[in-house]
Amino acid sequence: MKTLFRALLLTLSLISCAGVASAQTTQISTDYLMTVYIPTERKAIDNGLTIVNILPGGWVRGPKISGKIIAPGGDWIRTMPSGVLRLDVRLTIETDDGAQIYMTYGGVVVGSKEAGEALARGEVLNDKGFPYFITTPQFQTSSEKYAWMNQLQAVGKMAELKRTKNDAYVKYDIFGLR
Repeated sequence: MKTLFRALLLTLSLISCAGVASAQTTQISTDYLMTVYIPTERKAIDNGLTIVNILPGGWVRGPKISGKIIAPGGDWIRTMPSGVLRLDVRLTIETDDGAQIYMTYGGVVVGSKEAGEALARGEVLNDKGFPYFITTPQFQTSSEKYAWMNQLQAVGKMAELKRTKNDAYVKYDIFGLR
């Protein structure tokens, strides 16, 4: 009986510890940082890799930052065996007051047959057009005014996407994490 009681106490103790170990202990909050509009041009597709040029005409707009995207810039998209896309994007922002900010991000895109068909028809898709389209921007600048961005991890969600032969772009809403 004593052995059974000890086993029961040990089991209850393990269950209790497992519950505590998996309990959420922190919160993440976001602050809207900016919207980014990036015109693109697909250049090469080879062995699961798509290379996309970032074209002139892109911009960023937000409460603390406004500017344009300047050349060069690109996106190296890897298609995983499951069909999931992995992004590797690098670009430069020139703010309206002349500062330059290097922006890089990875990301994950989970598409669907319906989304692919809509893009092929030239439709503009919004964030509801993809099951999952999330990016993780980071920034680097020597500007004192924008130095706060060097300390920031951000997350972005696709807001719009269009891909036709003569008109292709992606638009993200970007949020700072804290």
